[in-house]
Amino acid sequence: MTTKEAPPVLRTAAHKRRLKAPGSRNFSKPVRYLMLAALVLFSGFPLYWMLNTALSQDSELYGQAQGWWPHWERLADLGDVIGSVPIFKWLTNSMVIAGGTTLLSLIFAVLAGYALSRFKFHGKGAAGFLLFATQMLPEALLVVPIYALFASLGLLNGMGGLILANVAFTMPVSVWIIKGAIDAIPYEIEEAAAVDGCPRVTILSLVLTPLILPSIAAAAVINFFDGWNEFLLAKTFIAERDLWPASVGLASFIGQYLTSLNSVMAAALLFTLPALVFFLLVQRRIVSGLTAGSVKG
Repeated sequence: MTTKEAPPVLRTAAHKRRLKAPGSRNFSKPVRYLMLAALVLFSGFPLYWMLNTALSQDSELYGQAQGWWPHWERLADLGDVIGSVPIFKWLTNSMVIAGGTTLLSLIFAVLAGYALSRFKFHGKGAAGFLLFATQMLPEALLVVPIYALFASLGLLNGMGGLILANVAFTMPVSVWIIKGAIDAIPYEIEEAAAVDGCPRVTILSLVLTPLILPSIAAAAVINFFDGWNEFLLAKTFIAERDLWPASVGLASFIGQYLTSLNSVMAAALLFTLPALVFFLLVQRRIVSGLTAGSVKG
């Protein structure tokens, strides 16, 4: 008497149950957690080493191998060293410059990107090419003419002129990012809103903008870090010490004969944390924006 073979459908189902055995799932979770922990340690080690260097003495940094564990008892002494300079004033100036650069760049980029994407006008290709051509020249090549222009307009030694200069360099990149996002949105969405009586400004602000939030967040990251890390223009245009951004203030820690590495690392750590927090917040917006907004049929 011969036994009958199981139908192919049953064999396939049994095979899938064996592949999804509880043991295999339990084995994969520790591996994933281990890889995630390794990634976190690898990414966070530079911050840890900056903190360790900030809590070390110069004799340890220059004369012998640096220890692996921070000296937490020196935290109060480090606060006294950092308190000798207006580091928090410099961080506030950097925040104002980065925030102003990001806000103005995004406003102009959304308007210009929408115009290049939806409107037809003479010189549209030339306008797009000129925006792209602005990225061909480095900032160092334009420092002198911008300085002469700002001197005639009275924009030197102030954060307003520095914000305008940064916007001129960051806005073209944002325009192309946002234009590409608007190009991917079907025009029928705007037509449906226009039929309901929405003006074009409302369509742009309330209909299109929520759909391109991931691209706006990506452009915001570029604009913010460009303004936050600004050094060349700030060093050239701003002379007053209280108006320096933190990037210029960090450079002032470097002495002619001796540089205190622990003070430099302490200030650099304070300079890094706000930018890191901003990136983490915007990253969450990018992830949430990828699943937000849809067209119902």
